[in-house]
Amino acid sequence: MMASVALGQAVANVPTCFSSLKNVDSLPGCLRQSFMVAGGKGGLMRPVPRRGEKLRRVSGVRNALPEVAEMEPASKGSQLLVPRQKYCESVYKPVRRKTRTIHIGDVTVGSEHPIRVQTMTTTDTKDVKATVEQVMRIADRGCDIVRITVQGKKEADACFDIKNTLVQKGYTIPLVADIHFAPPIAMKVAECFDKIRINPGNFADRRAQFEKLEYTEEDYQEELEHIEQVFAPLVEKCKKYGRALRIGTNHGSLSDRIMSYYGDSPRGMVESAFEFANICRKLDFHNFLFSMKASNPVVMVQAYRLLVSEMYLNGWDYPLHLGVTEAGEGEDGRMKSAIGIGALLQDGLGDTIRVSLTEEPEHEIDPCTKLANLGMKITKEQKGVPEFQEKHRRYFDFQRRTGQLPLQKEGDEIDYRGVLHRDGSVLMSVSLDQLKAPETLYRALATKLIIGMPYKDLATVDTILLNELPAVENREARLAVKRLTDVGLGVLTPLAEQLAKPLPHAISVLTLDDIASSSHKKLPTGARVAVTLRGDEPQEQLDLLKTVDAIMLLAYLPEDEKKSSRVHASRRLFEYLESNNLHFPVIHHLKFSASTQRDDLVIRAGSEAGALLVDGFGDGILLEAEDQDFEFLRTTAFGMLQGCRMRNTKTEYVSCPSCGRTLFDLQEISAQIREKTAHLPGVAIAIMGCIVNGPGEMADADFGYVGGAPGKIDLYVGKEVVKRGIAMEKATDALIELIKENGRWIEPELVEN
Repeated sequence: MMASVALGQAVANVPTCFSSLKNVDSLPGCLRQSFMVAGGKGGLMRPVPRRGEKLRRVSGVRNALPEVAEMEPASKGSQLLVPRQKYCESVYKPVRRKTRTIHIGDVTVGSEHPIRVQTMTTTDTKDVKATVEQVMRIADRGCDIVRITVQGKKEADACFDIKNTLVQKGYTIPLVADIHFAPPIAMKVAECFDKIRINPGNFADRRAQFEKLEYTEEDYQEELEHIEQVFAPLVEKCKKYGRALRIGTNHGSLSDRIMSYYGDSPRGMVESAFEFANICRKLDFHNFLFSMKASNPVVMVQAYRLLVSEMYLNGWDYPLHLGVTEAGEGEDGRMKSAIGIGALLQDGLGDTIRVSLTEEPEHEIDPCTKLANLGMKITKEQKGVPEFQEKHRRYFDFQRRTGQLPLQKEGDEIDYRGVLHRDGSVLMSVSLDQLKAPETLYRALATKLIIGMPYKDLATVDTILLNELPAVENREARLAVKRLTDVGLGVLTPLAEQLAKPLPHAISVLTLDDIASSSHKKLPTGARVAVTLRGDEPQEQLDLLKTVDAIMLLAYLPEDEKKSSRVHASRRLFEYLESNNLHFPVIHHLKFSASTQRDDLVIRAGSEAGALLVDGFGDGILLEAEDQDFEFLRTTAFGMLQGCRMRNTKTEYVSCPSCGRTLFDLQEISAQIREKTAHLPGVAIAIMGCIVNGPGEMADADFGYVGGAPGKIDLYVGKEVVKRGIAMEKATDALIELIKENGRWIEPELVEN
């Protein structure tokens, strides 16, 4: 292994996102040479370049290239200078990142072109007729690019027939070969397909065994030379035939060599991709793009940002393909994709996208198109906020800003500590009509009913918003609300409503104008308040927050806002709060018009609020949509919190989208497993059609159900296979037994009618 370098006091001065690193070898390439490194082969201390001086930096992480980097102090007053960490064109408004144009068949990809939509076939590639028919259906739905798995010689032979048949039928949609473990197959299929996707984790390296291996510098260099020997012929062939390449790193399939240095991390993903990109550049081949996929949207966002920051420092301009892999199905799969892809689109990143769902590929195209259109719309409009100095947001790792949860105060007649949840809160707007049927409302809020009385459960809404209070004389409605406050739910209502029709223990929602006019001082002493605001107000208005003891803030921008964007206004708000040491919990309040469709709501909510939550900015969600089902809004809000790795209220599934490698009917088996295991909050189950991406793709899962051979299933605990070759008809029951053996099973509760 490379010599460890104790960074000592220097570590305290680096940006917070790198302060936990103990070894200079694991620092980002843009930082490693900024340190005065002692020991190792160099022996001598190296002075840090001053601003404006040329800096020989590390490309990717290891291969030194001469570059000029803009330098800044690592912290206020620090003598240590580090490169400025830029990962997008602007953090104040969505500006599309400038990239070169690459050519995939007849389709152009890059910042001067529309964001392209793609999907992947699920047929057996050897079945030429079925694959051609599926590709035609995909193309007819408006997809720009389609990927096809090519795992062996028979599949490669079929690719020629697939391409020829499509051309004969008048379909010129570009075809992409998905390659794992098989360089010779890539060489063959490059003769007929328009693009080759290779996985750096398994194209030349052996399949990861998740072992901590020791590498000398010589060992490491030998493996890099081996990669070049294997990969260079494919690059040359792509040059000859005018093909494109995607260097597609997967979080779950990094090689043992990479993980021995960088761990199962975004840094390792970037390093792995750069090794292959450097070979392309050495051979003067530039018709390629990158992807950094993970099943965890938070990891995925970090990896893409880290990749782009390295490209900025190298002066590279290669396009990006975006995707959250193994996202799952239904609204959960769409929400995970909206969070990960949407967060990057909000920063102008992304040139092609895929929404990976455990559904037919045709079903991926609509949400994918909606996301692509969203990305192009926001970068065209460029709504944002005036520039401000951003000091506290961490771009490359996750650290949640946790607001101060409500505390109990002397004289409180009810317990306010439950109105927000420590892992993320869900708030819901409740109408006067809903108060007319209390038990129906209690069920809709996911309370547990015992003899008609509500009690909080795992996924119960934390606080309700009453935009209109029931009349003082309406005892039934007020009793329905009292029963909720008695068990710890919060009740929000506008200040004007509370002053006109006082409701015991309600939390009054103030505007900044209310605070400025002292209207809130008409409330009884000790009354609890919240504040609703936009986030883009002038600082003198935001300073009014210092004068109130708010239980929470509601960050709200109208849907028809013409100037600011929710993401950028909220970033400014959080920067203000952190800079002024204000620890109010912040709830993202999104209100949608009556005509909003479900998929649109999921995608917009995920891309706007999710973009903030993946940065650790936010303590909960309030979704309002007049004509949407109450249950849908509640489950969508909880799904967003779980997708952002905040609050787990149901079983988490890591489910691959299926492809030609899949060894069983993924949709059918997934439905069976979900039906029997959906009541296990806190448990994560991976359902994988094959093991091509390695057990690492199940890094977030507690248990794995994986196709090992036709008709046979392997079961995993974490990354370790514990049972092999189980007959498929017995595998679901065997999975349940495995969960029981590991103490994670609970019996499903009977629901009271």
